[in-house]
Amino acid sequence: MKLYVGNLPYNTTEDDLRTLFAQYGSVGSVAIITDRDTGRSKGFGFVEFGNDDEARNAISGLSGQEYGGRALTVNEARPKTQGGGGRRDRY
Repeated sequence: MKLYVGNLPYNTTEDDLRTLFAQYGSVGSVAIITDRDTGRSKGFGFVEFGNDDEARNAISGLSGQEYGGRALTVNEARPKTQGGGGRRDRY
């Protein structure tokens, strides 16, 4: 199960996120989303667990908890939608 993790401090690394979620089980993958132009964190990311029960325990244990002075938002990630997004230069 893939989890959305929001309201992250901007200096959080993928290793930090992996360590935080590893207390709930075996973390498969971790990704912090960064701005394409600046490379800075956008303050959210994704954590994937191979076991759905571990993922649900992580949601219960971490959603609303303070991390780096910010209350985390943790829930099941929604599927990516097609289209939209991105920047279009119009002339």
